[in-house]
Amino acid sequence: MGKRDDLIAQYADDLRKKCGMEPDMELLTKVTIGCGPAIYDADASTVAATQPGEVETVKKNFLIRKLGLEDGPELDDAIAQAIETYGKSERHKYRAVIYYMLAKHFGKETVYD
Repeated sequence: MGKRDDLIAQYADDLRKKCGMEPDMELLTKVTIGCGPAIYDADASTVAATQPGEVETVKKNFLIRKLGLEDGPELDDAIAQAIETYGKSERHKYRAVIYYMLAKHFGKETVYD
């Protein structure tokens, strides 16, 4: 297995153990690939949920630009819910896992087809 496969396995493990959901491995793989080289950078691979600028980046770059959603309070609520599901005390909230949960939440899996 390559490094990306190892990371996907780790993300799947987080979804099962920390988020209490069984991942759709095909979608998780596509979301991970969509994150590009950021998954290999220790800082970029995680979402700093306590930093408002980071949450805004997730909203603008992923929810609005990638998923094509319109800005509104429901986007902030969905991000907060994903962070809560992952566990606020969890230090390493992987970007691919957060993006996966958000894509599922909004029913935007077809973006990755």
